[in-house]
Amino acid sequence: MKFVDEVKVRIRGGNGGPGKVNWRREAHVPKGGPDGGDGGDGGAVIFVAKKNLNTLIDLAMRPDQKAKNGETGAENNKTGADGDSLYVNIPAGTQVYYKDELVADLSQDECMWVAARGGKGGKGNSFFKNSHNQAPTHAQPGVKGEYREFTLVLKSIADVGLVGFPNVGKSTLLKSISRSHAKVADYPFTTLEPNLGVVTMGDDAKFVVADVPGLIRGASEGKGLGIEFLKHLERTKLLVLVIDLNIDQHGYKIEDRKYSDEEIVELYTKQKEGILNELKNYSEKLFENVKAIAISKCDLDINKTAGELIKEDYKDYSLVPISSHYETGLDEIKEAMAKRLFTDIPKQEANT
Repeated sequence: MKFVDEVKVRIRGGNGGPGKVNWRREAHVPKGGPDGGDGGDGGAVIFVAKKNLNTLIDLAMRPDQKAKNGETGAENNKTGADGDSLYVNIPAGTQVYYKDELVADLSQDECMWVAARGGKGGKGNSFFKNSHNQAPTHAQPGVKGEYREFTLVLKSIADVGLVGFPNVGKSTLLKSISRSHAKVADYPFTTLEPNLGVVTMGDDAKFVVADVPGLIRGASEGKGLGIEFLKHLERTKLLVLVIDLNIDQHGYKIEDRKYSDEEIVELYTKQKEGILNELKNYSEKLFENVKAIAISKCDLDINKTAGELIKEDYKDYSLVPISSHYETGLDEIKEAMAKRLFTDIPKQEANT
């Protein structure tokens, strides 16, 4: 399924049904009076957030959504049937913008928001009968339903975000620690859409981890895929940098040679600072949410050595050397995530 995280839609509520002009025709009533009923109300268009959806592709293919019209009133003062409301399922985490203003944020599963109300049904001619007008010959037309044009923007809902350059092992890490089926391959930009996985700690503690496409330098300025997906990190409470010194900022392997300890530290610092700068340029909040660093692929000597050499960062971050291939450090990185989530973050914020 193609990933779509922004779409423009045209939403229209159903029109109200017209009132009925009608006259009683009964054998025992010599002069039948008005008995035209009211029209039914038009249906509304209602957005419904669903946590099992992760793309707006359906709305991209069908951007025009309209609820059913109310039916015309009937004889014998019968009101026409109301039009059915239209329930439009969208991914949980979708924000709704009207003329560049945020009007709804559907971040919780099954929450609903009325995008367009239906029109009221018109009154039938019997409604207008009074002492001065015993035989009204007119009825009201139904009121048109609301029409709105919205921009929908999907921001993934996750507690933890994995961020780093392309091909550093984010998808493999996510797959290793959670129930995720992220696509994994040895080339840059394997991840073309955010992947989500659920990490379980013990019997009760669970949290959602997101892996987004790799950043390159200049991502916060629109280069590469990064800026299109940085917004998917905005809801996260915690960011984990994933670093692999075996690759460069574009996701390609660096020169295969022996590196000195000084060079390894320099490579680590350059990669870490490069990611942090992109986050800070996009959002100060994202920058401040970085609380942990995973040195990936520590089955490779260069990364294993980095984990042994980098001492200062252990003071500021939960720094964990890992190897998804050999399944080492995975419990430690999960514990670091859980500790930062459930200890560092105030309880009221964690529940929002």
